[in-house]
Amino acid sequence: MKKLIEYSVADVVRAATSLTHSESISFIETASQLIAAIFRSGGKVLVAGNGGSLCDATHFAEELTGQFRLRRKALPAIALSDPGHLSCVANDMGFDAVFSRAVEALGRPGDLLIVLTTSGNSKNIVQAVSQAKKQGMKTIALLGKSGGAVKGLCDLEWIVEGFAFSDRVQEAHMAALHLIVEMVEHQLFYAESKVLCEC
Repeated sequence: MKKLIEYSVADVVRAATSLTHSESISFIETASQLIAAIFRSGGKVLVAGNGGSLCDATHFAEELTGQFRLRRKALPAIALSDPGHLSCVANDMGFDAVFSRAVEALGRPGDLLIVLTTSGNSKNIVQAVSQAKKQGMKTIALLGKSGGAVKGLCDLEWIVEGFAFSDRVQEAHMAALHLIVEMVEHQLFYAESKVLCEC
């Protein structure tokens, strides 16, 4: 058991180390600049994912609508996680439409859709990106493995490669999302508030 734990801990560290790569740093910088620009222009952020990725999407959204490290005004972000909507659309239109239908309802030109998928092959994510583009929205993808069917579809993407299982990819995704929120706060509010949140 000890050897297995040590191996898994090393894998966690390897996932975290992927954030030090130049392409990862560039992604975090560009994503945070794009998100800050969306907020400055009065737009909002929608976030979608399945399973653990939806949990990460919800976590990311609440860091924006609530607060992260700075005491500042709320930022408009919505995780596409409403159970009534998801079950209604899945029942009546099929699960592939759950996110695209939400984007159609909530998205506006100048908004941003962020999608999280460790395989890149979730059909509901592919359809959500397609719908967002039809509506004049910007798109960001956090992907895993080879990037799957979503690879190349979004305005900005980051692929966490080299992991067979979703958990390691999700750990890297969540770390990147925390860094992005930190950088967004810094760009929008740091000059006016240096009070740290201890939430």
